[in-house]
Order: sequence, then structure tokens, then C-alpha cells
Amino acid sequence: MLDATPLLRVYAGWRSRQLAREDAVNAQKRELLKLIGKARDTQFGRDHGFDAVTDVETFQERVPLRRFEDFWEDYWSAAFPVLTDCTWPGTVPFFAETSGTTTGKTKYIPCTHEMNRSNTFAGADVLVHHLRDTPGSTLLAGLNFVLGGSTGLRELAPGVRTGDLSGIAASVMPGWARWRYFPPRELETIADWEERLDALAHAAIGKDIRSISGTPSWLLIFFDRLRALQPENEARLVSFFPNLEMIVHGAVHFAPYRASFGEWLAGSRCKTREVYAASEGFIAIADRGDGEGMRLIADGGLFYEFVPADELGSANPTRHWLATIEPGVDYAIVLTTCAGAWSYVLGDTVAFLDDSPPRLVVTGRTSFMLSAFGEHVIASELDDAVTQAAETIGARVVEFAVGSVYPTADEARGGHVYVVEFDEPGPSPEACARFMQLADDDLAARNDDYRSHRTAMLPPQLCTVAPGTFYDWMKKRGQLGGQHKVPRVINDSDLLRDLLDFADKRKPPEPEGPGGSL
Repeated sequence: MLDATPLLRVYAGWRSRQLAREDAVNAQKRELLKLIGKARDTQFGRDHGFDAVTDVETFQERVPLRRFEDFWEDYWSAAFPVLTDCTWPGTVPFFAETSGTTTGKTKYIPCTHEMNRSNTFAGADVLVHHLRDTPGSTLLAGLNFVLGGSTGLRELAPGVRTGDLSGIAASVMPGWARWRYFPPRELETIADWEERLDALAHAAIGKDIRSISGTPSWLLIFFDRLRALQPENEARLVSFFPNLEMIVHGAVHFAPYRASFGEWLAGSRCKTREVYAASEGFIAIADRGDGEGMRLIADGGLFYEFVPADELGSANPTRHWLATIEPGVDYAIVLTTCAGAWSYVLGDTVAFLDDSPPRLVVTGRTSFMLSAFGEHVIASELDDAVTQAAETIGARVVEFAVGSVYPTADEARGGHVYVVEFDEPGPSPEACARFMQLADDDLAARNDDYRSHRTAMLPPQLCTVAPGTFYDWMKKRGQLGGQHKVPRVINDSDLLRDLLDFADKRKPPEPEGPGGSL
């Protein structure tokens, strides 16, 4: 197969030089003014006086913060599915379907031609960073595999289709990218996730795969399918894809999966690269090593605002942008996009490691915080505490979720329940008790609010579940594959009870640990 990497390297060299001299603050000013100019004559632009907006401050004065539900009610629902000149000029051709991780209710996120180009631009930057860090790369001598959603999009109206964002991206992929893309079109359209996963595993055997992209949890399941097809091979990716150079991952915090990927990548020259891509826009890409944060894409068709997480619910929260952010502060990220989202509260929280160039980490979700008792524990703290506790006892966590147990008539205190699926063989009851104690101590060391409220709470409870429980639970909810992911924090009592009831039917015997078993 002809190696097209030298052609990519020419672009990568030019783009790397451009990024090296980029002034991200000025780039963001330009992006905002371009977006405002484009949408000046839309309903939203007229409603908010875009004709008079010439700077960030005026924009923030005229455009309030909104969530998806606000846009849906005020601008999108009445005309859906044919949104013409509502919040973006022209008719929206695609909607990215996303289910709320805690509620499961489907959201339809507008996806315009401009947004597709923005996502393609960001995808090219992933390759740019890889080539800069891998001088001997031959990435385009083989195939680049994306484990995403089906391209079998549903038609909502003439010229308007909906589906998983990765399926939309694959369906509009430019020819230069399609040339080295896997899977083939006939496999992309398979709607059933498990059927597609099996078909992809069979088709990938023997192929010269150079990169793989996807959500960590689904990638690990795909790797297991490969192993089942060729059990004579070691459980290492080099046995299946000896030329693999890069794994691109995102959507969830990587810490709980890092050890499993480390084993699969043993003996390989493959590197992992994290990306921050939401249904609403492609936001950041790791430009350094694993765990060193992701560089914000300042010139890709999005404008970013950052609201201190503890101010998000206030009447007049402070709205920062790149010119005013501070490293180390937990911010709720707010997007203005080339798909007609304006000061849109995404629902994620981030913290900056650097401000020049801007480099961040995702710390959690605004709705994914344990705070039933004033403890204010975010998802990334749980990820790190659980991962560290598992490593200490010599175990590996496949998946987990944490929810709150509220006071009852018989028990005046509440607390947390951890639903944990360990890799086989699972830890002993004594090790499980130590795991829970370690996680509890770790959170207290990381989080002052947790430590101060912990004495008034029940000790955390541990519910271990049988292998495959989370996969089967997600399947029951119709949320396998694509951008679906297991919720780390469950604040919906009904959803938590649904998980516990489902797990109760198949869990192994519970150990006695801190606070007892559930």
C-alpha cells in the first residue's frame, strides 16, 4: 500500500509552525466575530442585536448562558426537524443524537456543514501532533480504524438526517481521509452494536491497522473480541497489528483504563493520544504525553467561555474567556459554535494546566458531582481514588459508578455506594474491604469538603458485581457503543436503583467492608 505519510508530513510541518506562533487569545476574538458575522441575520442574531456586537464584553452582555433545554424550548423545538435560519444560517442538515448519561433522554444536537468541517480540521490536528512526536511515522501506509457509530442515519425530513456523531462524521468524510479509513462502508451501516463489533473484529484480523480511535471502554471490549477470534495470540495488540502507532481515546477519564491499555500495548511502539470531542464540538487534543493535558483548539470555529464551577448556579456568574482564565480553577465550559449554539453550557468541567498555549484537563460533569451531603466530590477525584485503591490491592477495575444513599426513618445518616466491576479474578473479601477504606481515605486527602462532611456520613458501601454486568446494563438501556458511556456519578435515585437491582440478580457474594455490604 502506497505510503501517503510524506504528503501529510508537509501539512503537519506547516500547521505545527502555525500553532507554535499562535496567539490563542487573538484567535478566539477572531473566531467569535466570524461566528457573529455569519449569524447576524438569523432569528437568534436579531433577537440579541448581533449588529451591535463588536467585542467579547458586548457579546456576554447580550447573550445569556443557556443549556440545551433552553435552546430546545426557545429556538429549536417548534421548527424541529427543519431548523432554517434559527440560530445558524441555512437549514441544519444533521442532528447528532446523544442520550443524557443520567436520564437516558435523547437530545438532538444541531450539526452543520461548518461543524463537520471544524471536526475534520480538528481530526487533522490529531495527526499533526502525532507526526511531530513520531518523526519516523508511516501512519498513512496502512489503515486508520475508527470504532464509532453506524453511518446508517435516519431521515427526519428531506435533507435532514440524524444519528451518532461519529456516524455523521464517517458519512461526510472527505476523500483524502476515506482513502486510509477502516471500516469499509458495508460494515459502517450495521445498526446493531454487537453485530457490528463482531463484524469489525473479523474484518480487522490481518489488516494493516496503523491507528485506532474510540471510547476506552468500548475499545477494550473490541480487543477482547479480537483475542477470542485468535486465542493463540497473546493479549497484546502487537500480535494483531504489528504496525500500530497510535490509539486516540476520549469521552471518559482515562485513569481507570490506563493499566489495561498498558498491558494491551506491551511490546508495542504505539502511543496513546487523548482528545476532547463532544457532540457540540471538538475542543482539545493532547499535544504532549499521556496525562499532561490537552491543547485547546483556538482557531477551529468555536469560542469558549469558562464559568467557575461553584458560580454556575448563581444569578450572575463570572464569565471568563481565554484572556482571563487562571490555571488550577475548576471551570464549567461554555461553547459558542458554528452549529448555532451560543454561550451553551456544555455540562463538563475543566481545569487549565497552562494558559500559553492553553492546555486543560477535563475534571468531570456539572451534573456529575456527589454533593448530597455538602461533600462536593467530582468525577475525576473518584476516578483517581478508585484507580489508586485498586492498584494498591493489586486488582483492576473494569467499570464503576457511585451514587448517594439517603437518610431513612431507620438511619439518620446518608452516604455513598460504590458499584464496582473488578477484572477476573476478583479481589478477596479482605482486599475489597481494604479497597473501600483506601478509596475513602484518598478522597478525604484530596477533598477538604469531603473530609469535613465525612464524619456525619455513613462509611461508603461497596457493591461488587459479576463480570459483564455494566455491559449488560448498558445494553438493557439501549446505550451500547458510539459515544455512550457508563455514568461515573449517578445522582438520579431511580437510575441508581435500576443499576443496583440489575446487579443484585448477578452479583457475587458481598464482602464485609467499611460500612458493611450493601
